[in-house]
Amino acid sequence: MIKKLLSCVREYKKPTILTFIFIIGEVIIECLIPFITANLVNQMKADIHMKTLLITGLILILMAVVSLACGGLAGYTSAKASAGFAKNLRHDIFDKIQDFSFENIDKFSSSSLVTRLTTDITNVQMAYMMSIRTAIRSPLMFIFSVIMAYIMGGALATTFVVVIPVLGFGLIIIGRKAMPAFHRVFKKYDKLNESVEENVRAMRVVKGFAREEYEKQKFNVAADDIRRDFTHAERIVAFNGPLMQICMYFNMIFVMIVGSRLIITGRGTTIDVGQMSSMLTYGVQILMSLMMLSMIYVMVTMSVESMKRIAEVLDEKPTLTNPESPITEIKDGSIDFDNVSFKYFKKSKKFALADVNLHIDSGMTVGILGGTGSSKSTLVQLIPRLYDTTEGSIKIGGVDVRNYDLEILRDNVAMVLQKNELFSGTIKENLRWGNENATDDQLIEACKLAQADEFISAFPDGYDTYIEQGGTNVSGGQKQRLCIARALLKRPKILILDDSTSAVDTKTDALIRMGFKQFIPETTKLIIAQRISSVQDADMIIILDNGKIAAVGNHDELMKSSDIYREILEQQTNGGADDE
Repeated sequence: MIKKLLSCVREYKKPTILTFIFIIGEVIIECLIPFITANLVNQMKADIHMKTLLITGLILILMAVVSLACGGLAGYTSAKASAGFAKNLRHDIFDKIQDFSFENIDKFSSSSLVTRLTTDITNVQMAYMMSIRTAIRSPLMFIFSVIMAYIMGGALATTFVVVIPVLGFGLIIIGRKAMPAFHRVFKKYDKLNESVEENVRAMRVVKGFAREEYEKQKFNVAADDIRRDFTHAERIVAFNGPLMQICMYFNMIFVMIVGSRLIITGRGTTIDVGQMSSMLTYGVQILMSLMMLSMIYVMVTMSVESMKRIAEVLDEKPTLTNPESPITEIKDGSIDFDNVSFKYFKKSKKFALADVNLHIDSGMTVGILGGTGSSKSTLVQLIPRLYDTTEGSIKIGGVDVRNYDLEILRDNVAMVLQKNELFSGTIKENLRWGNENATDDQLIEACKLAQADEFISAFPDGYDTYIEQGGTNVSGGQKQRLCIARALLKRPKILILDDSTSAVDTKTDALIRMGFKQFIPETTKLIIAQRISSVQDADMIIILDNGKIAAVGNHDELMKSSDIYREILEQQTNGGADDE
């Protein structure tokens, strides 16, 4: 896991290595300053010459400046390295998600993926910065300070033999007690983000049902749950301070009492004032190093959970991959379903689709009808390999879809989904998702065929009108027509409309279908609809019932052979569904 994450450092190895070099320089100088100061104090006691005092003072000032410069440069390079590492990590995760199939995405909720791309990566970034800076500085400072303490203080340094184990043991206990709470927090972040995302996306529904207070309460529960866990963890970690203070003051008192006694009784032969002052400094450095190591321990341990969650995404293998020698050309838009069965999860006992056999000629218009849950959307999602069949095969242009290059396949199969999505940007920018090189004339032509040009032209900025995130500033019917125009610009071999005209009136629906015949006559058109009027003129109508094909034929044939079709028509005619 660590190796996989560190592979994201890449071009930021240089600032990482420079951080190590600057830190080593800073630590060495900081450990030498008390040594030189102690000798200076002893020399002053012995009546030092003013010239020597000035030279030593200048050396100390120069060392302090160099140490400060090393620390500043280490801060700069560590920030650059950690921020770059986080950037690469986000890039790699986002790239990985783009390669996921629907089956892969189903394993992770969208809120969980957002948390991993934001909170988890921020935690790992902080852990990385602390690791290359503080986690190097503290051990070096600890080792050098202990060595210098024994050089300067001799037997007096044995105080650390008592203090260090006590402080180290206490810090380990604190870390282990705090970790379970930190582990719980990250899973709860997913729940919190899910609540926010769901609420924002469904704001109109929330307000329509006056459920603002319920949503506030749900969010507050999730936020308060995180607060409790963090408070519990922080309370435990807060014991670091008092423990550190106890050990530091114990060390200072011990050194001052024992050191003063040795100075007085030994008259400076065993230990002198300079050595005692340096011992106090080294003692603080040693204990501060241990304190920082404890904070690193808490931070890194807390980040391990984030590392695991990030590694889960990076380790996820896309269930849909290109073949070794993919076919890069699709002959035509003919479609064949050969004994196709499909279920979303391998452990599921029931198939969503079962024993589907179909042949659709290129250029045909095919209507798909069926009740809710009859797997209409599932059927068409198998064509561009959003999922792979569990059993059987699907062929386009006489070739199994699994043999095509995925990008080529999906570029030749345009889908207008049941849930239409527009992206923040201008209408032109949204339309050019279908063809990034489309001219303004081509955009207008596609929008006229999709019956969208009229309302676009009515906007003050026309085709330069800015679409808000999710298309919230256009109506459902306008959004559907923009998405249809976007699909038409691809001039695909196969066009799939998944209930994509449900928000437009029957007249507009008929005009859109007429536009299909004129603009893309050779394209195979699959239209999932609730209204029979939307597919009545289709070359073929498929009736799905509980994941199986109940009937196939044109309107006249189904009127004679299909009870389900006649029942739907009767309900819609009597209910006035076609008079909307």
